[in-house]
Amino acid sequence: MDFLEQIRAVVGDGGLITGEDVAARPADWLGRSCVEAKAIVRPRSTQEVSEVMKLCYAAKQTIVPAGGLTGLVHGQLSRPEDIQVSFERMRAIESIDPVGRTITVQSGVPLQAVHEAVAEHGLIYGVDLGARGSCTIGGNISTNAGGNSVLRYGMTRDNVLGLEAVLADGTIISSMNTLLKNNTAYDLKQLFIGSEGTLGLVTRAVLRLHPAPASEATAIVALDSFEQLKNFFALAGARLGSLLRSFEAMWDSYYNLIGIQSGRHQPPLPTGHAMYVVIEIAGTDPQRDDALFTEMLGDALKQGILADAVIALSKAQRDAIWAIREDVEGQIHMMTPGVTFDVSLPIKKMQDYIDGLKATLRETCGKEALMVVFGHIGDNNLHINVSPRPWNEHAKHAAEAMVYRPLAAFGGSISAEHGIGIDKREWLPLSRNPAELTMMRQIKATLDPLNLINPGKVLG
Repeated sequence: MDFLEQIRAVVGDGGLITGEDVAARPADWLGRSCVEAKAIVRPRSTQEVSEVMKLCYAAKQTIVPAGGLTGLVHGQLSRPEDIQVSFERMRAIESIDPVGRTITVQSGVPLQAVHEAVAEHGLIYGVDLGARGSCTIGGNISTNAGGNSVLRYGMTRDNVLGLEAVLADGTIISSMNTLLKNNTAYDLKQLFIGSEGTLGLVTRAVLRLHPAPASEATAIVALDSFEQLKNFFALAGARLGSLLRSFEAMWDSYYNLIGIQSGRHQPPLPTGHAMYVVIEIAGTDPQRDDALFTEMLGDALKQGILADAVIALSKAQRDAIWAIREDVEGQIHMMTPGVTFDVSLPIKKMQDYIDGLKATLRETCGKEALMVVFGHIGDNNLHINVSPRPWNEHAKHAAEAMVYRPLAAFGGSISAEHGIGIDKREWLPLSRNPAELTMMRQIKATLDPLNLINPGKVLG
């Protein structure tokens, strides 16, 4: 029996895709390229993943894990000689514990499905991001996904209590902890969270849940300087405390391009301001929380911190506000061809960094180059889209150098939440020192000595 037939014997006819059917599948969420792989394997359980990995290990066959294909650094791309392991048939929600506030899922479950399932029990899962309908829990774990609620609930790492993973040789590491407190030696799950599928394949997870808020309030505000934004963030934090769930900033370049020029939205505030912020709270007492929120915004207006503000009075208005901030399709339409960046740095240094980047972009690429900035300010996270003109690979690399090289001087990082994948490998030494990189390679060599799992990603 040849190698692929051995795999078919494990996963069944519906679990193995070969030949022309492989190339018929998209390589990423944009659908602009097709999968290149020897085959696509679609297991249904941890045990099947383990058996597949044992066969691959014996044959020295490289594999690339694939979830919802929403990654932005090409960490899911496979080569013609690879086998892609897709988790699309591992979508079981195994259990929900409303008392212990946990949900146990297979790694192919979409994020939105988790939100919908726990909502029936009056609970929420704290991780939320724009790709919620497509991204999977396994992908979120592999990249340590952030999103719009990190300020309140933390990154994915902060919301995973336990997980199960399969190593390169098929060994199953089952650490399905359901406890908030468990200090029994090394917390092995942390090895797999944020390792981008290079150390093992995450197959199941136990996620921490929270009570659903009884109150929510959303507003979009306009500010005339970044200094005022810093003042507003400090005021909101002091007055709202743990109620504050999101603090999302859009520089004027982003708001004008996506909110106005794209023609895709009904902008709630006019242009002409330096900054726009989507601020959102979530609490337990609707009357008290709404009053605190409204009073804080009113005081910010009186003090001259805010230039304008609009509070969402309905779910439709809230959705319209968030639609501008989360409009990925609009960004692609208006900024293609271009490069998307995800960086982090101290809040107080953000504007100096952006001003320097704008100047360098003009000097290097001319006035025709486009740049928009937005991000999760409370999480130190900026998203920057750059579209040099004319566009070519040299311009792309030049844009990467402009964005990444200054970060170290500002105490920043080349990746806040998207990961490294293929796209940022060259720049990783800007954010990690030689001793750290050496230790990472040692961990990789220990868990995957033949370099079979997602080869060429993160460390190269």
